[in-house]
Amino acid sequence: MSTEAHDAGGVTGYIIHHLTPLSIGDNFWTFHLDTLFFSILLGGALILVCKTAAEKATPGIPGPLQNLVEMIVEFVDTQVKDSFHGRSPLIAPLALTIFVWVFLMNFMDLFPVDLLPGLASLMGIDYLRVVPSTDLNATFAMSISVFGLIIFYSIKVKGFVGFGKEMLFTPFGPWMMPFNLLLKLVEELAKPISLGLRLFGNLYAGELIFILIALLPWYIQPFLSFPWAVFHILIITLQAFIFMVLTIVYLSLAHEDH
Repeated sequence: MSTEAHDAGGVTGYIIHHLTPLSIGDNFWTFHLDTLFFSILLGGALILVCKTAAEKATPGIPGPLQNLVEMIVEFVDTQVKDSFHGRSPLIAPLALTIFVWVFLMNFMDLFPVDLLPGLASLMGIDYLRVVPSTDLNATFAMSISVFGLIIFYSIKVKGFVGFGKEMLFTPFGPWMMPFNLLLKLVEELAKPISLGLRLFGNLYAGELIFILIALLPWYIQPFLSFPWAVFHILIITLQAFIFMVLTIVYLSLAHEDH
């Protein structure tokens, strides 16, 4: 446990300290430096691992890294074939990137609560939140990016006229245009909101439980932290999978031209 933070504000101060990001700027122009740093770091690690696996790939007996990458690629490719019914060279690479990147962000939750913030404090950094997916800005940034692709492909596949008809004439026909538009707006806006909030809520709650366990006496922590960590591995994998599958499904709907 961070003794300084605990002494400064007790249990509440300790929790707030761990959930406060390292940031600069004010109001709208506030940048969470730790979220940006770890997101870029994990994205770079993903690129490096995939590049290394591709360079060392062999048609003979594959190594452990090649096996792992091929297993993930085949898994994602199966999900795309089952859920995506259009034609686009972007969807499979996008789904692969989302699944692995979100998983790596979530995986940071398994590091001991005080490990990286403690190392950062030795370098004079007061706040450090190491799990990017516990930052609502990060999860919404990803979901809004997906939402932008949904709108782009909806217009590209259906055209402006077809997209306008879908927004105005469904589901109740042209005589209910204002009501149809209201329903479609709610339906479309619910997509990025549900994507962002689902990932943020689950990971924020998981991180909070780890922090609460860290507040307990040291001889009790292993009996709670290990089972929760094992269970949490399932949660972080499931959340990455859900984000990926919903992205594929939403983009598949955007490619349907009725």
